[in-house]
Amino acid sequence: MAATTVVVHPLVLLSVADHHARSVSRTSHKRVIGALLGQDNGKTINVANSFGIPFEEDDKDSKSWFLDHNYVQEMYDMFRKVNAKERLIGWYHTGPKLRASDQEINDLFKRFVARPLMVIVDVRPQTVGIPTDAYFAVDEIKDDGTETVKTFVHVPSAIEGEEAEEIGVEHLLRDIKDSTTTTLATRVAEQLASLRGLQSRLSDIQKYLVDVSQGVMPVDHKIVYHLQDVFNLLPDLGDRTVRESFAASTNDALLVVYLSSLLRAVIALHALVDNKATVGRAELEEGGGDEKAKDKDKAGKATAVRPEGEEGGGDAKKEKDAPEKSA
Repeated sequence: MAATTVVVHPLVLLSVADHHARSVSRTSHKRVIGALLGQDNGKTINVANSFGIPFEEDDKDSKSWFLDHNYVQEMYDMFRKVNAKERLIGWYHTGPKLRASDQEINDLFKRFVARPLMVIVDVRPQTVGIPTDAYFAVDEIKDDGTETVKTFVHVPSAIEGEEAEEIGVEHLLRDIKDSTTTTLATRVAEQLASLRGLQSRLSDIQKYLVDVSQGVMPVDHKIVYHLQDVFNLLPDLGDRTVRESFAASTNDALLVVYLSSLLRAVIALHALVDNKATVGRAELEEGGGDEKAKDKDKAGKATAVRPEGEEGGGDAKKEKDAPEKSA
């Protein structure tokens, strides 16, 4: 079971998110439950489809819940008529954490499948990462000979899709993309969310180690081995070679930033000078056009006054000659 990998398709994530959005309000902390369909090949479990199930539970008492198993059987029979390859392999809920009634619900699904898979889908993730956690129910045998306890074992999960699903998700993301944000801002926001997720994981590890040291939780050697593997991968910051490598990498990054700022300043200065030259030429052309227009206006006025003077002079001469003729 340790080598089992759960592959969840994007269609399942969209279906679960739609089920939660239609059934639960945004201010509520209730969860929804549904069935998972796919193929169980032993080492790989392919979760290809899902459907919601009518479910109710008491918020105050986790032991009080209702699940319509007859509805599960009827829906599974109809899905099997459409695609016989998809079998009922487990169930999901929107958690976002394990609940006290999960073992009882898992036992109910054993009517349909011998080894039901439980997947918790976080429909409101606060960090960037895979929003799914897969579990199998096992009987934990204690070393002291006490009664066995049923518990869940976590198995790794991944998000994979076929070519048709990838195209559909790509178009969906393209339609909901915010055009007001730039690519750089999006990348910075994603990196910031990733760092916050890393901080959350480190806080969980610290809390677990503190609880183990204080005797609140028992020592789990598998977890300790994984933590030791993580610590072994960390670089030795006291090594001179590692310090020089970090310094060289930082200097290279800062050099690129410096050159980028310098080029940006030069381009801005060139654009400013070019803009000033363009504005100056435009002003000179407008000034020359105004002077030509003034000269034309003056010439037009002079031409218009001269004929009137000549005509006036002719009339005066005629009036002067008229008395002479009468005399």
